Amino acid sequence: MKETRIIGLLIRDRIKEAGKLQLALNKYAHLIKSRLGFHELSEDTCSRMGFIILQLTGKSDEWQAFETEISEIGGVEMQKMSFEL
Repeated sequence: MKETRIIGLLIRDRIKEAGKLQLALNKYAHLIKSRLGFHELSEDTCSRMGFIILQLTGKSDEWQAFETEISEIGGVEMQKMSFEL
């Protein structure tokens, strides 16, 4: 049965964690079908906290390796949803 997975990431300190997270996202770019990122922004300040929502594609066994690598990055919280299609 075909499955799709949505992953939500909360990055507690974008300035501190962005480099490590971006390396992992680049490494597994072939699995990312859609990516949406956002953070609070105003004229005076840019929030250090950010959110990324990912839709994964490809093989589910590769998803596990990706999720493991993300979970090892300090300051990043991950939530998952899976849907059978």
